[in-house]
Amino acid sequence: MGEPIRVLVTGAAGQIAYSLLYSIAKGDVFGKEQPLILVLLDITPMMTVLEGVVMELQDCALPLLREVIPTDKEEVAFKDLDIAILVGSMPRREGMERKDLLKANVKIFKSQGAALDKYAKKTVKVVVVGNPANTNCLIASKSAPSIPKENFSCLTRLDHNRAKSQIALKLGVTANDVKNVIIWGNHSSTQYPDVNHAKVNVKGKEVGVYEAIKDDSWLKGDFILTVQQRGAAVIKARKLSSAMSAAKAICDHVRDIWFGTPAGEFVSMGVISDGNSYGVPEDLLYSFPVVIKDKTWKFVEGLPINDFSREKMDLTAKELAEEKETAVEFLSSA
Repeated sequence: MGEPIRVLVTGAAGQIAYSLLYSIAKGDVFGKEQPLILVLLDITPMMTVLEGVVMELQDCALPLLREVIPTDKEEVAFKDLDIAILVGSMPRREGMERKDLLKANVKIFKSQGAALDKYAKKTVKVVVVGNPANTNCLIASKSAPSIPKENFSCLTRLDHNRAKSQIALKLGVTANDVKNVIIWGNHSSTQYPDVNHAKVNVKGKEVGVYEAIKDDSWLKGDFILTVQQRGAAVIKARKLSSAMSAAKAICDHVRDIWFGTPAGEFVSMGVISDGNSYGVPEDLLYSFPVVIKDKTWKFVEGLPINDFSREKMDLTAKELAEEKETAVEFLSSA
């Protein structure tokens, strides 16, 4: 067993964290040989609830978990981190304008970005989950100038997994038989789930998804809508937002950063758009297909983009540019 790594989860008393912490602590993300120190940050009114989470983690009697540190102080939470998983954010309340939501979150992620800059390792990997995830991630990165922009990513793996699963369900195969779906853009209802480059294993033979499904109108219509609106559908049914599936997607995302992507496969994550070859404006936190090796991601290059895709990719970029503009205005006053 090597040295323990320090992993922060924010919003640690919340329901996504409740599904996430056990998976991390038992070795599903960083491997069965990697000891961990878990740092749990939440707001002061949640500290009693957080104590209960700490008790439960202790009661799991997990061999990899060396220490659990609950805190409501950023200087404690962000110290010497290897990984920061920023789940906590201001949730959207009924009747709340998206602008109000952005303003509240700019304040949180400016503060957390500054704390990363001041206290965390410069090699820290930062994953933003709290919504609006792309813009929150951009604000955190801009507030941490001494940490490379490439170290920041936001979660679109849940959307990626949703797309993969819809294709698998339609064809009666397992999700593992489907690879290289893409989520382009914002983690919002403008995201573009793209299966033009996806492959599916049907009876031992790898074929394109369009060829396998033979139903273009479904792929260009209901499939896209289902993935875009899946989060809302879960809330409508459960009266709570996706937690189990969100936690699983976070595990997938962080594991791939840590260990790399399998040969011949790419995944979706929100990353800084600088230097992309897909005509997405610079300085946006936009979801792209990436491959990861040695804890470093690269854009998947050279995928042909048809007119249908282009329009959808531009639409979600436009939304992100507008969000960014609003957020940056708030940033100077936050």
